[in-house]
Amino acid sequence: MAITGGVDPFDMDQMMELDMEVHHNEATQPIASLTTVADALPGLGIVAAVLGVVITMGSLGGPPEEIGAHVAAALVGTFLGILACYGMVGPLSSNMAKTADAHHEYLHVLRVLMLSFLKGSAPMIAIEMGRRAIPAHVRPSFDEMEKNCKGGGASAEAAAA
Repeated sequence: MAITGGVDPFDMDQMMELDMEVHHNEATQPIASLTTVADALPGLGIVAAVLGVVITMGSLGGPPEEIGAHVAAALVGTFLGILACYGMVGPLSSNMAKTADAHHEYLHVLRVLMLSFLKGSAPMIAIEMGRRAIPAHVRPSFDEMEKNCKGGGASAEAAAA
């Protein structure tokens, strides 16, 4: 659309923002579902514990080994509910959320860079605008960016070696 020249940069910005929002919402739906499951798992462990206690109460007066086995089963159910929540499903959902957010940040950088160029900025200025949109913990310095843009980056160093 930008190449044909028939779209105003402001309209292009709105379209890209809408696309990014739709994409991010679609990416976060499975994450929300998985988080809901993770939140329910400790409750499932509690239900297992209560059922184990109920079964244990039914075997009171029996041999101690049988009572011990029922109590152990109740504790294992509780443990599995908590382990599944905090040890598997919760971290998986958190990792998926971080991945979706990182992809959204990547698309944001591309959007800023392309819009800057569409508005008529010089290529180096558009690249600098894109660099400034990169999250600070991974943003290259101005010198690194300039070195890579002028051909003295990692690929040039690898070719020289």
